[in-house]
Amino acid sequence: MRHILLLGGTTEASALATALAARGERAVLSYAGRTEHPRAQAIPTRVGGFGGVEGLANYLTREGVTHLVDATHPFAARISANAIAAAERAGVKLLALTRPEWVDGPGDRWTRVADTEQAVAALGHDPARVFLALGRQTIGDFAGVPQHFYLLRFVDPAEPSALPHHRLVVDRGPFTLASELALLHEQRIDIVVAKNAGGSGARAKLDAARELGLPVVMIDRPFIPPRPQVSSVAAVLDWLDHGVVRGV
Repeated sequence: MRHILLLGGTTEASALATALAARGERAVLSYAGRTEHPRAQAIPTRVGGFGGVEGLANYLTREGVTHLVDATHPFAARISANAIAAAERAGVKLLALTRPEWVDGPGDRWTRVADTEQAVAALGHDPARVFLALGRQTIGDFAGVPQHFYLLRFVDPAEPSALPHHRLVVDRGPFTLASELALLHEQRIDIVVAKNAGGSGARAKLDAARELGLPVVMIDRPFIPPRPQVSSVAAVLDWLDHGVVRGV
C-alpha cells in the first residue's frame, strides 16, 4: 500500500487531504508549525521541521513513504528545494501542487519586484498608508521605512514591535471583494504590498485595489528548482493512480 507524505499549510493541501481521506489512502499531512492553531484535517498530521534535506530523506525512508506531495506556500522556497533533494535521495516519487500565479489585467496598477527589499524601496519616501499583505516572516524588512503606517493581517495575534505605526487585524481567509473594499476604505489605504501567492482565497484584495485605483507592489515568487507540478487536486489523484503528470 502506498504511503503519502503531504507537505501542507495551504488551502490546496487541506483539499487534497480531504480527498485522500475519502479514498482511504495512507497519508500524513505535515505542517511547518508557523500557525498556532491550524485547521483540523481529515488525515493524521505532524508539526515541525524535519532537519533539512538529510532529516527529510531519513523520515521518508524510515516511514516507508512512497509518494511526496509538496503543497506548501509558493514562497516556501527552502522547504520545496529540500523536498526535491530529499525525494531524490530517498528514491521517493515527488509532485508539487502549486497555485497558478496572479496576472495583472486592465485597470491594475502593479509594480512587480523581485523581493521584499525591492518592495521597501518601491514605497518611496513620502509617508503613506500601506496594507502589508505578507504574513509575519518578512514584516521586519519594512522597519527601515518607519514613516509609513502599516496595516497588517495575521492568522494569529502577534504584534510586530519593529513597526512603530501599524494596526494588526487578526483574521483568516478566504476574503470577499466586499470585505476587502471595506477594509481598504476604512483604513484609508494608499498602496497594497502583496506576494504573488496565487489562488482564489487571497485574490479579493487585488480586485479591491483595482476597483479603488490603488497601486500594488507585487513581489514575484522565489526561484525553486525544476520539478513536476500540477495545479489541481484531481491532477494529483490522477498522478497517484497512473504515475504520470498530465498537463504540467
